[in-house]
Amino acid sequence: MSTDKSSPDNLDNDRRDEPPWLLVTRREVVSRITDKSFLLGTAFMVVLIAGFIGFNAWQEERTETVTLAATPDAAAMATAVADAAPGVDENIEVTIVEVDDRAAAESALREDEVDAWLHPTDDGWQLTSESSEQGSLTDVVEVVVQQQVLADNAAEVGTTVESLQAGSTVTTAFLRGDAEKAGVAEAVGFVFVFLFYFAALVFGMQLASSVIEEKQSRIVEIIAAAIPVRHLLAGKVLGNTALAVIQLMVYLVVGLVGLSFTSYKSYVPALSGPTAWFIGFFLAGFIALACLWAVAGSLASRTEDLQATSTPLTMLMLVMFFGGLSLDGRAQVIASFVPPVSAVVMPKRILAGGVEWWEPLLALGLLAVFAAVTVWIGERLYRRALLQTGGRVSLRQAWSAAE
Repeated sequence: MSTDKSSPDNLDNDRRDEPPWLLVTRREVVSRITDKSFLLGTAFMVVLIAGFIGFNAWQEERTETVTLAATPDAAAMATAVADAAPGVDENIEVTIVEVDDRAAAESALREDEVDAWLHPTDDGWQLTSESSEQGSLTDVVEVVVQQQVLADNAAEVGTTVESLQAGSTVTTAFLRGDAEKAGVAEAVGFVFVFLFYFAALVFGMQLASSVIEEKQSRIVEIIAAAIPVRHLLAGKVLGNTALAVIQLMVYLVVGLVGLSFTSYKSYVPALSGPTAWFIGFFLAGFIALACLWAVAGSLASRTEDLQATSTPLTMLMLVMFFGGLSLDGRAQVIASFVPPVSAVVMPKRILAGGVEWWEPLLALGLLAVFAAVTVWIGERLYRRALLQTGGRVSLRQAWSAAE
C-alpha cells in the first residue's frame, strides 16, 4: 500500500515547523505535480494549443499556387490576372498555361493539368473549372476583370477610371470598436470560459474523489485525530487551487506567445490586461467551487455516491459555461455582477471593452465575498459530514449534525 501524503506520521514530524494546512497544501501540490498523468495531460494540452495556433499561422502564411489556362484571345486578360493577383490576395499565385483552343483547354482541365480556364463570352468573361469551385482564384479574377474592363470602357469614351469612380469610395466606421478586434475578443472570451470550466471540473472531481477515498478507507479518522479537519480542508482547497492556477498560467502563456507569431500579434498587448483580470476572477471563483467539491466528496461514503452528491454542482458549472458563452446585452451586464457566473462573464466584458473602471472591481469584490461565504458554509458542512460513514449524508443532516 502506498504511503498517504497526509499520514499522521509525516504530519507529526513536520507540524513543528509549519502549520498543518500548509503541510497538506504542500503535499497536495508535490504529489500532483510529480504525477505522470498530470504532467502528460498538461503537456498534451500545451501541444494541442501550440499545434492549433501553429496550424492557423501556417494557413495564413501559406501561398496557394493555381494554374490558369488561356487561349490566345484571353492571353492578355490572363496575364493581367496573374500580375495583379498578389495585390488582390497575397496568398495566391497564378501561373498561366497557354493553350491553342477550346478543346485543348477542356482537355487540360480533364487531365488535371490546370485548375481553371479563363475565356471570353458574348457578355463578358467565364472561369471554367473541372468540377469544383475555385474560390480564391474566382475572387481574384472577378476583381481584376472588372478593373480591366472598366479601364477599357473608360478609354473608349475618353475618360479615366478615376473619374468614373469619383465619389464612389465607401469607408467603414464602428460605433462599438473594430470588428476584427471584436472577433478576437470573442474567441479569447470563449477560451477563458472553457479553461475555467475545464479546470473546475477536472480538479473538482479529483478533489472530491480524494476526499471519498480517504473517507472510504477510514484513514480520514486517523488524519482528523492528528490535525483539525478545517486545516485538512484548507490544505486540499489551496493545494488544488495552486495546481489549477499553475496549469492555467502555462496555457495562457503558451496561447499569448503563440498568438504573437500570427497575424493577430498586434492584439497581444491589449489582451494582457484582460488576461490578468481573468486570473483574478479565476482564483476567487475556483476557491469557492473547490470548497463545494470537497463538500460533495464529504457527503458521499462511496465513490458511487459522488454522482448524486455532485449533481447540483455540475449543473451550476453548466449554467456558468453556457451563460458565459451565450449571454449578451443587458443579461450579460447583470450576470457579470452575479457570483459565481461573474467569474467568466466579467472577463468577457472586459475583453469586449466599454467597461467602466469600477465594474471589474465591484464584480471581483462580490465574487470574493461569495467565495468567503461559500468557504464558511462549506467548512461547516465538510467538518460535520466527513466522519459520517454510515451512508450518503444529506445537506440538512450535515448542517444539523453535532460537532
